[in-house]
Amino acid sequence: MDIAWDDIRTVLMLVRHQSLASAADRLGLNYTTVARRVRRAEEALDQRLFDRLPEGYRPTAVALKIAEYAEQMERAEHDLKRQIQGSNTALSGVLTITAPQLLIAHFLSPVLEEFTTTYPAVELRILATNDILDLTRLEADLAIRISAKPGDSLIGLRLLQQETASFANEHIAERIKADPTAMIDWVVYDAYSDVPKGIDKRYPNNRVKFRFDDMVAMIGAAQAGLGVVRAPMFLGRQTSGMVQVPILKPQTYTDVWVVGHPDVWPSKKLAAFREILIRHCKAKQSLFLS
Repeated sequence: MDIAWDDIRTVLMLVRHQSLASAADRLGLNYTTVARRVRRAEEALDQRLFDRLPEGYRPTAVALKIAEYAEQMERAEHDLKRQIQGSNTALSGVLTITAPQLLIAHFLSPVLEEFTTTYPAVELRILATNDILDLTRLEADLAIRISAKPGDSLIGLRLLQQETASFANEHIAERIKADPTAMIDWVVYDAYSDVPKGIDKRYPNNRVKFRFDDMVAMIGAAQAGLGVVRAPMFLGRQTSGMVQVPILKPQTYTDVWVVGHPDVWPSKKLAAFREILIRHCKAKQSLFLS
């Protein structure tokens, strides 16, 4: 029996995700390659590893056993890679950073520019997502997170304290100033059924006009004049055409952290990026607070 590690890893991913498309996405392959590797593993073992069902690939007992051992191999591989990464003193190669899209677009761009200018031999790879990537599995080297719990098994630094406030475009702001008792339309996050709590009593008439499941869309709607939005202070201040309106008093919001795996944290590349990031955050803290 001769089975390659790539094929074992593919079986593991298919056990985890139970569809060719999802496994392929995790492996960075196309689904036909995943299917070919699974067939190759089955031929090498002379065993059926998955039942092909309309709803997906259901692993057999043999596939589950392979996945159990493959996870141990995967952990060992990740442990080795992290140890090598953490001891790396070269300011070259790839550095993968993950952060929320809005932080990248409205705050972190100067950090990225300064880092690549200062260290041109480092290829900076940015994963713009609100998803919590697994740093143990090296899905990223450093994560910038807006979170109360940035990761129990990780090492990190709090970069910024934050507040939220109410913002609108200039036309709506002038209308509210002229008549505080007029109806105020709100753009709210989809998880909330009503307008924000804590509205100043000087503004008695409020209603939800639009609900969105994405902050980028909410900010765009407020820019277009569709309503007032509660947003992180830095975001409202950095968005063109938006002004703060006194409907809500500034309220405490979740902190911004930079976190990494303890094995990788000492890397010279990561330290160099953190130095620029921390300096930028200290200089711009006032953007985030009233």
